[in-house]
Amino acid sequence: MQKFIEEEMARQVQEVFKDLSKPVQIAYFGSETGCQYCPETRQLLEEVSVLSDKLSLVVYDLENDAVQASLYHIDKIPGCMLLRVIDGQLIDRGIRFAGIPSGHEFTSLINDIVLVSNGDSALDKTTREFLKTLQSPLLLQVFTTPT
Repeated sequence: MQKFIEEEMARQVQEVFKDLSKPVQIAYFGSETGCQYCPETRQLLEEVSVLSDKLSLVVYDLENDAVQASLYHIDKIPGCMLLRVIDGQLIDRGIRFAGIPSGHEFTSLINDIVLVSNGDSALDKTTREFLKTLQSPLLLQVFTTPT
């Protein structure tokens, strides 16, 4: 299969990843059967995970690892999530990708890895203050389509 990340892009991403402070585990969920973009998604995440020694990739099968998928609220494949690793503990910041994070979503994946690693959302002070006023949990989902 052809590589997703060409040499020049890999160098650029490695430069961005120099700013990673804590390790990040990429948890990939897919299936060996009946999943159109699972092989491509797994390959892309494998290519990303080798671009920094602070990244690791764990591969799960949605059916065989149903308990793990349920624990992480993964119900779509291909899918992945980003976990911050501190002293061996996995910290879930709630960032999930459903579908292959390519095209414009590739940039989101790279930026989210940096945000998770550094432990800061990069939200401005006004937004942070507003979020403190929320009285109940908020589910925020962003849907995109490749066009």
